[in-house]
Amino acid sequence: MKMAGLIFENPTLLLMMEHFDLGISSIQDKSIQQICTDNGISLQVYISFANLYNGFIPTGDEFKSKDELLSIIKFLSRSHQYYKNEKYPEIRGYISQLYANNEAEIIKLIEKFFDEYFSEVLEHLGYEDSIAFPYFNAIIESSIRVSTADNPFSANDYREHHTDIESKLFELKNLFIKHLSLKGDRSIHRKLLYSLFELEHDLNIHSLIEDTILVPLVREIERSRGIV
Repeated sequence: MKMAGLIFENPTLLLMMEHFDLGISSIQDKSIQQICTDNGISLQVYISFANLYNGFIPTGDEFKSKDELLSIIKFLSRSHQYYKNEKYPEIRGYISQLYANNEAEIIKLIEKFFDEYFSEVLEHLGYEDSIAFPYFNAIIESSIRVSTADNPFSANDYREHHTDIESKLFELKNLFIKHLSLKGDRSIHRKLLYSLFELEHDLNIHSLIEDTILVPLVREIERSRGIV
């Protein structure tokens, strides 16, 4: 299959490619296999994630090798940069524009709600980057059998800590659609909502990968090495 044809059918695959650290220049007229070979990416992971962006949820059974699991963690880690450095500042900017043009009290409240939500997201992503992902990398790369006492952290701890950062996005969209009445600024309002929908879609995929693929596979490794 040629990647260009898939992108014409579903442009959100461009964002998936960025999470794989690939740009538009990587596409050309290449097949998916060529792109993966040229860039050292697992073909199985790439195809499964492309299917995920097209609405098909993988089971995780297709991922077995160490390189595949490490590739999944790299994908998730790169997506954090998109959330922190691009999408959240973009949404925050739209909210600020709305308030500057209207100075409505409800927009100020929404701005406060979003700032509190963003702080929660940063805490969640920081936890993954500094604690969960380094642990996952270490246990995947190591063949040493260890006990629970040697590893106070486990995949179960991660599951318990894993917060639902997507649900508050729904609340935010609900506020803008049902409770915000603006006479002007239609284009900013539309761009803001589009941005929220895009972010929610990618966060849902991010969580699906963690909950249905990565964490169950790491738990299998833990059980095989005597980590409860």
